[in-house]
Parts: sequence; C-alpha cells; structure tokens
Amino acid sequence: MNAPDKTPFERVAAAMRAVPRVDFLPSKMRNLADVDGPLPIGEDQTNSQPSTVEIMLQLLDVRSGDRVLDVGAGSGWTTAMLAHLVGDKGRVLGVERQERLIPPARAALGRYAAERASIVPAHPHVLGLPEEAPFDRILVSAEALGLPNSLVEQLAETGIMVIPVDGVMHRVQRLGDEVAISRHGRFRFVPLIEP
Repeated sequence: MNAPDKTPFERVAAAMRAVPRVDFLPSKMRNLADVDGPLPIGEDQTNSQPSTVEIMLQLLDVRSGDRVLDVGAGSGWTTAMLAHLVGDKGRVLGVERQERLIPPARAALGRYAAERASIVPAHPHVLGLPEEAPFDRILVSAEALGLPNSLVEQLAETGIMVIPVDGVMHRVQRLGDEVAISRHGRFRFVPLIEP
C-alpha cells in the first residue's frame, strides 16, 4: 500500500528544511538568518520573512513535475525551495529586475537546484516570462497595485498564482477562461515594478 501524499504544509516544511535561508543571505546578514523578518539583500530588496514565505508556498501548492515562475527571485531562496518542491521532473524559472542580485543568487541556487532551476534578468517593459508560458504555478514576491492580467495570462489552464495585491495576499486560480480569487490576510512587500 502506498503512503498517502504529503499535505502542502508537510511539503513546504520539508523544502524549508532542505534549503536553509542562511545560504541565500549576504555575509553580513547571515547571523540574522533565524529572525522571522525580512532582511536586506541590496538594491533596496529583501529576503522575505520566513513565515510569510511559508504561507505563500502553502497557498501555491506546488506539485512534483510542475513548471513554476518565480517573479522577484531576489536572493534565489524561494527559487531553490520551489525547485525542491517540483522535484527532478519539474522546472523553475526565476526572474529578477535587479541585475546585481543575480550572480550571488545563481551561485547560491547552484548548490541546491542547478539542473532544474535558473534565474534570468527581467526583460525591460515585460512582466514575467511570457515567452516561456504557460506555467503551472507563479509566485510573485513583490506587491502589485492591482492584479496583473499579463501574469494571469501566463498561467496554464488550471494554474495557480500567489501574489500580494494592495497589501492583501491573493491566490489566483485559472480555470480555463475563468479566474477564481481568494484572499489570505495582509502582508507588506517591496513594490512590484510593472511595465
């Protein structure tokens, strides 16, 4: 008899244990890795609060084999955890606007998920990676003023996106041409730079 599938809570907890935050922080911040708060990583960006990341990943409900887009990859920490969640048959693409953050993020990511995850620079005036769509899951780690239709369009037919919009965490599920939205509490993030 097969063991029952793990819940999103169990899968996310395992990913957070497998990918320690400390390895994705600047050296001067590493002594604060256990603090449950956002930490600066340069370029006015932060490594998000672990408890917030945990909630977002649970809402995203990533499955083995999924194709995932990580918008605002920053330090690469969420990209690496997403790579853990998608397993050997999945793929994660991180996109980051602050090009100076990309080399250290890639270096840290390489220790955990080099074969199934990568981080690329954002294209000017483009949100996400429409040329790589569709995605089963999209994680957005920056706050939008309104729900970006351009990201909804990059979701697969039954894809899910988790995104903070105007201070409220949104879980957006595409159901063919329809979209179902649920809201999950108030959070603060750096602003999403939209085209």
